[in-house]
Amino acid sequence: MTALYPLKFKPRFVEKIWGGRKFETILGKTLPSPKPIGESWELFDFPPGVVDKSAGWVSAEVANGPLAGRSLHSLIEEFGVAIHGDVHLLPVAGSTTGQFPILIKFLDAKEDLSVQVHPDDAYASSHPGAYLKTEAWYVMQHDPGSRILKGLMPHVSREKFERGIEAGIVESMIQAIAVKDGDCHFLPSGTVHALGAGILVAEVQTPSDTTYRVFDFNRIEAETGKPRKLHVAEALECIDFSGKPEPKQERSHVGGMHTTVSKLVDCPYFKIEKVRFTEGVQEPIPYDVPVVWMMMEGQAEIRVKGGPVTTIGKGETVLLPAKMNEPTIKTLSDCVWLEVTFPTGG
Repeated sequence: MTALYPLKFKPRFVEKIWGGRKFETILGKTLPSPKPIGESWELFDFPPGVVDKSAGWVSAEVANGPLAGRSLHSLIEEFGVAIHGDVHLLPVAGSTTGQFPILIKFLDAKEDLSVQVHPDDAYASSHPGAYLKTEAWYVMQHDPGSRILKGLMPHVSREKFERGIEAGIVESMIQAIAVKDGDCHFLPSGTVHALGAGILVAEVQTPSDTTYRVFDFNRIEAETGKPRKLHVAEALECIDFSGKPEPKQERSHVGGMHTTVSKLVDCPYFKIEKVRFTEGVQEPIPYDVPVVWMMMEGQAEIRVKGGPVTTIGKGETVLLPAKMNEPTIKTLSDCVWLEVTFPTGG
């Protein structure tokens, strides 16, 4: 059996009406067409019929080493806990293995995204085809004046919001937040939100593509000559109108001689930490659980005994399987990456 090593995957680029070219100009990715690209799916594993109604599993394809060309799902089937450790895979009807419980993306918003919301587990469980979606954004780069919309203004009830939709003043009912590079925004399901124009983010989310649009800034699709479809009835069922404060994310920082670790998000579905390493550090990787690294700055190489050397640079994502043979990391420059981990024991 092939020795496991850090896995990089081929991005799945998604054209979006609001997309741009920053994946190319800032992250150094080769884009497949001159059309606006809004999403780069870095790590994904979807069962049949979820992403493509006519397809089987839509699962990330390995891009490096002896396992290149294999899908993440096929590796989970073959290697099992050596890939996912004690992390609970999401149950899938007809599958003996289940679904890897994360979706990792980069988003490039040249224009505003629609005002939207995603369902919680209660809504999804009673509506076939809907899937829970909780997410977080880490701002990698922003243009001057950029902002996001996040959460309702105080005292906005469902009735008031519904009237705002009809009057075309939804934007005024949502909190606008100026952004800066390095910001992290947690967006639990039920939070009405929109990523603003001019922002490049790393996105960590539960594996769902269920989005309900409330307002789309009156855009017209070039292909159809019509506005994009809205999902007002579904959105009103999903938006959290309780007025309760946003779940507080306790930020913490741990520093050493060569490294700093900052906790950004800790929720029931994933944990995100920002890790800084100085140039020239070489250390063992001490994990026996799967870990995802998204490189924000710098370059590093990861070595495993009996396996290939894996180099990871800015804009790349790597999955560290739970079981590798004596893995070590060496930083080739000052590095910053996001480290994503999962609840275990489910």
